[in-house]
Amino acid sequence: MKRRSETARRSKTSSRSAELTTVVSLLYLAVTGSALPSLDLSLPPLPWKTSMPPLPENITMGSTDETPIPLVVTNACPETIWPGIGTQNGIGPGTGGFMLEPRSSRKMFVSPNWQGRVWGRTNCSFNEDGTGPSNLNGVNGNGAACTTGDCFGRLDCKFTGQVPTTLAEFNLIGGVDGKQTFYDISLVDGYNLPLGIVYIPADNTTFVPPNLTNCACIASSGYLGEPSMSGLAYSNESFPIPYEPAQTNDRVGSWCPWDLQKFPPSKPGNGIFPYPDDHIQRPIFDPCLSACSATNNPRDCCTGDFNDPNICQPSLYSAQAKRVCPDAYSYAFDDQTSTFIIPTGGGWEVVFCPQGRSTNIIAVLGAELHALASGGKVTHDMFAAVTNKTYIELERPGRSGVGRLRPARFVRLMLMTIGLVLVLA
Repeated sequence: MKRRSETARRSKTSSRSAELTTVVSLLYLAVTGSALPSLDLSLPPLPWKTSMPPLPENITMGSTDETPIPLVVTNACPETIWPGIGTQNGIGPGTGGFMLEPRSSRKMFVSPNWQGRVWGRTNCSFNEDGTGPSNLNGVNGNGAACTTGDCFGRLDCKFTGQVPTTLAEFNLIGGVDGKQTFYDISLVDGYNLPLGIVYIPADNTTFVPPNLTNCACIASSGYLGEPSMSGLAYSNESFPIPYEPAQTNDRVGSWCPWDLQKFPPSKPGNGIFPYPDDHIQRPIFDPCLSACSATNNPRDCCTGDFNDPNICQPSLYSAQAKRVCPDAYSYAFDDQTSTFIIPTGGGWEVVFCPQGRSTNIIAVLGAELHALASGGKVTHDMFAAVTNKTYIELERPGRSGVGRLRPARFVRLMLMTIGLVLVLA
């Protein structure tokens, strides 16, 4: 009798769920003109975990008794670069810089409480022991060994790099009780190389979808993939990554304001007869100073009397940078649209010169990122959202025909309603 009653209860609940799903589907169809994305609400919570790669034999790491966190630096550029690494807290990888040939990686490890930054140096020439440039005056006449990102002429950086540099910034043990990792791509000090950040899951962390973590800034001509109508890219078939959909290789080559170029090309006629709006051909490698790094003005740097988000506003540089790299920091008070926050535990790969598109993750999947940061795990509804192409397309900024109650928000509200009814049934 008890088993029959239980069966009857389950049948009744299933019937109610089917009726609710039908109603929600019809409401969604009326609002959006398309069918409700298919979701299997019977699935259990997600316990998925992935294994961290084993420690390689040839690694570089500092001295630490704690479980090390992997930090991989990859050079996808066609030329040799010299990555620099700065440590503000914790134990760094044991090196502050090294040479990295094209299509190669270097595996390192840092302490779980590491806080630091990684950047790329270009066109470097060091003496034999790496303590200075290969010639007395350096590459630019002032003792620098690199054209961008230089560390006072040293191979092994002891200080941060000379601007302009694209930065990957990490705080591996931030937030409440040190249970969150904060990271970002920063253009606050300018831009020199395309850069991407890839999350490496660890065996002690809950699975986090790659389209919530793997951000990229590609603001150099020649590296952009063709945009698609959907505004999506694919890390694999399961996790579509939202990206910036408008830029082309021609357009991205001139995003930097003319007077902020580190090495501006010469204007025709010795500058007397420039083309309209300075629209002349720029080099593919076109490092760009930020407004702050170029002027050191409190208004541009948000310091002094301008150290207030209500007073310090984005400059032309910031606006242009945000157009080409929506997920990147563009000025001091840009943290709300630029900081990624996930549970601690995983490792990181910094990729220089990735090819594809700049990501637009925070603007599109910001609600899911916020839920992940506050809850510390991926819920079933969150996973359903980030694997659904239709949902992500509807969340894309700039999409026309979406009213105040956007369809994606509507779906989320209906899913919450279904879940509540199923619990109470």
